[in-house]
Amino acid sequence: MEQGAEGEGRQSLVNRSVSLSRAFEGSEGIAAARDLARAFLTQVQAAHGLAVSGRALGMVQLVVSELVTNARKYAPGPCLLTLEIEDGAVLVSVWDSSTTLPTVLPADPGRIGQHGLEIVKAVCRSLVVHRAPVGKRVTAAVPLDDETGRGAAGRGR
Repeated sequence: MEQGAEGEGRQSLVNRSVSLSRAFEGSEGIAAARDLARAFLTQVQAAHGLAVSGRALGMVQLVVSELVTNARKYAPGPCLLTLEIEDGAVLVSVWDSSTTLPTVLPADPGRIGQHGLEIVKAVCRSLVVHRAPVGKRVTAAVPLDDETGRGAAGRGR
């Protein structure tokens, strides 16, 4: 992420994409992925003056944790985490090598475990799964501010 000459060393994100990708392997990658997400948003906020609410920061870390955990649990080999700022949201994408598409199970308070995608779907603006030439990519959009985050569970999936 570069700092520019636009007002106090900040660049507008209007016509520019800011993203970061990193591969993770092993269970220690889950905490490292959360740390990367926090550092990415902190850097984008400082360098570009982007408003990131405390709620958004926590939700991005939660979504990263759930998606990377699923990739590490259900797919062999490494996974690739990509974070990108777009349209007032952070796109959290996780690629893994498994061709099995995840399913969001219906709410069941009696079920032990397997609530990760259910939670991700509830806190995100959207949740999309795409097949890749090898494996799949799961992408969730987390609104950056509390205003656009309201009612996220009811919007476009």
